[in-house]
Amino acid sequence: MLKFLKDWMLPLAMITGVLTYPWISRLIVLTPYLIFAMLLLTFCKLSPRDIHFHKAHIWLLLIQLVGCVAVYAAIYPFHPIVAQGAMICVLAPTATAAAVITGMLGGSVAFLTSYTLLCNIAVAIIAPALFPLIEPHSDATFLSAFFYICRQVAPMLLLPLFAAWGMRKYTPKIHKVLVRLNGLTFYIWAFSLALVTGVTVKFLVEQENPNYAVEISLAIAALVICVLQFLIGRRIGWKYNDPVSSGQGLGQKNTILAIWMAQTYLNPISSVAPAAYVLWQNCINSYQLWLKASRDRKQIKEQHKSTAL
Repeated sequence: MLKFLKDWMLPLAMITGVLTYPWISRLIVLTPYLIFAMLLLTFCKLSPRDIHFHKAHIWLLLIQLVGCVAVYAAIYPFHPIVAQGAMICVLAPTATAAAVITGMLGGSVAFLTSYTLLCNIAVAIIAPALFPLIEPHSDATFLSAFFYICRQVAPMLLLPLFAAWGMRKYTPKIHKVLVRLNGLTFYIWAFSLALVTGVTVKFLVEQENPNYAVEISLAIAALVICVLQFLIGRRIGWKYNDPVSSGQGLGQKNTILAIWMAQTYLNPISSVAPAAYVLWQNCINSYQLWLKASRDRKQIKEQHKSTAL
């Protein structure tokens, strides 16, 4: 039963969010704390000695930071809201669960966790400067908006790292307990997914003048960007003999954070793009895992045949 629930946690979480949106959407205030908890448990497993930056990290980060601006600029003339949704799908940092999928696909977990740390720091710095330019507010100057978003985003992304490493050094017993609780990350992520799905559905249902063409465009843009990021990441990875890690680093996004940032700092309808990205990236991950399992089975059969001969 537990295995069934874990295998189907993604669709169950999204279905729960859809069915309970009038109630679960009220818990949106918990999202920053849930993201903090997921990052804290993830960084507790990461020792400072495990951090090794690679040339591929620089290329991935450049594509992520420059690419989000380029995508926004390219789509903006056609539709500003679709441009916001596409931009946040590129800007969002690597998912905390990406290391798990990377390990299952035979990639380097150390490479991926180092990049997760690097891009979280980069997003904590870039996002507060980018959002006020994209979605300015008449009652706030650029600097006041910048510092406000800094106070909201930077602590949520950076404090888990400092807290994890501080506990590793000064309170090792507490640190060991949190390391053992790392499995909770998956269930926190599932609850967070249900929550942000509920908020997105609530927003869509309660629109006064719904524009489904925009929402469909956001979902399509998320699909194109998702596929491109996985392909480009793998292309970069081939040059460094590790296509899996680079592909997951660029393609598998922290969509919980992306949806929350879109709903909080951009036009809320733009959150449809990262919400759709959840589905697309998990379809790609499922296909990759199936493909690897098929190859492994084929390899085992060939080994048995050669042994029999």
